[in-house]
Amino acid sequence: MDLSRLLIEVRKAAVEAGAAIMQVYGRGKGTEAEYKDDDSPLTEADMAANRILVARLQELTPKVPVMAEESDLPDWTQRKYWRECWVVDPLDGTREFLKRNDEFTVNIGLVRDHKPILGVVYAPALQRWYYATRHEGAWRQDGKKTPIKLQARAPEPGKPVKVVGSRSHNTPEFDEFVGTLGETETVVMGSSLKLCLVADGTADLYPRLGPTSEWDTCAAQAVVEEAGGQVLNFETGKPLTYNARESIINPSFIVCAESDAGWFK
Repeated sequence: MDLSRLLIEVRKAAVEAGAAIMQVYGRGKGTEAEYKDDDSPLTEADMAANRILVARLQELTPKVPVMAEESDLPDWTQRKYWRECWVVDPLDGTREFLKRNDEFTVNIGLVRDHKPILGVVYAPALQRWYYATRHEGAWRQDGKKTPIKLQARAPEPGKPVKVVGSRSHNTPEFDEFVGTLGETETVVMGSSLKLCLVADGTADLYPRLGPTSEWDTCAAQAVVEEAGGQVLNFETGKPLTYNARESIINPSFIVCAESDAGWFK
């Protein structure tokens, strides 16, 4: 599978999904949401984007299964045999979509042997792209500007550590961890854009000390890792993996350019 050529087609699918999302977004504050069992919101835009992405990815790679947030999750007895799969969040940051702050994304990740090897994060309201394929680097593109190759960076000695916080999911554990870092500056952001801020050097760290799902992080992890960064399990210090166990809930994690052994339990 030629990942560079595949990336082009995946970006086209993201544009189509993004257009469907923006059609709903353009209606204004009348957008209605239902709430799933985990109390996360679900809108018409989520479902429209999901239908588009699942169909397009199945056309592109008929033999590669798709694990998408708004589709039924195949049983572990099937999934455990998958060597490759797509991991998709058609509208990440639905709370931000409902708040109308533009910080929501389309996330499309391709996993091989439990590791992300291609990632596309598209913020349609911002017209911002982050994308990466294995061994080809990570890139950010704003609108029609020339793409910029990304390089994650470690905190500069003597300067405040720039920490990304969640706009909708802050926790006491996050505050406690940040308190151990010394002088800090906090950048607040929604959706998978939080991981991408570490990839593009806007921020130094993103600690997520609360539950997320694999489709929330897979695409952005591909971007972070190709930018030279890491997405590490907060318990073990090892990279997050995908479709490697029955549960699709991620452990707490930290996104960084350079890890500190003192962070991990």
